[in-house]
Amino acid sequence: MFFGAQGKRYKLLWMGGKDRSDGVGMFVAEKWVDSVVKVERHSERVLILKMALDNSLMNVLMVLCCSLGKTRGRKENFWNELFHLLSCIPQNEMVVLAGDMNGHVGSNCVGDDGTHGGYGFGDRNADGSMILEFVAGLNLVICNTLFMKQESKLVTYVTGSAKSTVDYGKAGG
Repeated sequence: MFFGAQGKRYKLLWMGGKDRSDGVGMFVAEKWVDSVVKVERHSERVLILKMALDNSLMNVLMVLCCSLGKTRGRKENFWNELFHLLSCIPQNEMVVLAGDMNGHVGSNCVGDDGTHGGYGFGDRNADGSMILEFVAGLNLVICNTLFMKQESKLVTYVTGSAKSTVDYGKAGG
């Protein structure tokens, strides 16, 4: 099934929980649909799209990490599952990990050379430290910290007077 917007068509790939409390999805532009080799729906928190691009394969993982209110054990289980899934992808294939990581890596990149580019927002929290540890363990990079952006394009979540960046895209391969 295709959805249209501004004269373009997209296919929705989605996976959600039975209680409709969690879910991940992505739209694939019609011109890329024939490049899709495989779609793996692992849970209401992890969806993997594998695409053939020229002579290489790209894996796009759309994830929804446990929210800030969940127990540390549940969050660790999520990160362990995700680590396992990423570890199973052959090293010659590209990886893009995107979605809502539910953490704040902040703007300080001291000690995170190679994974954090120094253009984050705000202060790091414990979940942000967990994200950075995860990224470093897989030789990934937090792409949206590599470039200076206007605050309006950097902030992805606003509630009252609080602003933060919680959606991250990471790439490696």
